[in-house]
Amino acid sequence: MNLLSHAFLDGNGIPYTKLTFPSETEKGAANVADALGCAPTQMVKTLIFETRGGEHVLVMLSANQNAISGHLKKAIGSRDIKLADPDTVKQVTGYEIGSIPPFHWQPHGFRAFVDAALTHEKVLGVGAGVWGQEIMLSPQNLVEASAATVVNLTERDQPV
Repeated sequence: MNLLSHAFLDGNGIPYTKLTFPSETEKGAANVADALGCAPTQMVKTLIFETRGGEHVLVMLSANQNAISGHLKKAIGSRDIKLADPDTVKQVTGYEIGSIPPFHWQPHGFRAFVDAALTHEKVLGVGAGVWGQEIMLSPQNLVEASAATVVNLTERDQPV
């Protein structure tokens, strides 16, 4: 199955591996990690946040992490942010929550952030756009493909 996410990576010469997991796997990056035999720290949650000003941003965290609110607000540059609702996520990305690829759908200038903790892994898993399909790639290739800024969103005692 060649998906838009695969075509994007192929077209940009970014190496990756395709993996599959049972489509009956319960939603969530941690469940995907279990299904693939990977650590939760390797599976990437792709979250869409929106600011009061109407900007949408992509935030990538490992399956077992949540962003520290203050760090996230500082990285985005807005004190008034919220997680986008499912309808907004579908409208912005073209995908249902659960297998949003972190690349190929963003218009020019769309901001994306990768938690610095993800860069310590050898390989990361991201949604391919279809539940049951996963893309495995290096942290460096994820940052390149998503045009993301690496920021600290999860280490409380470290600067953003």
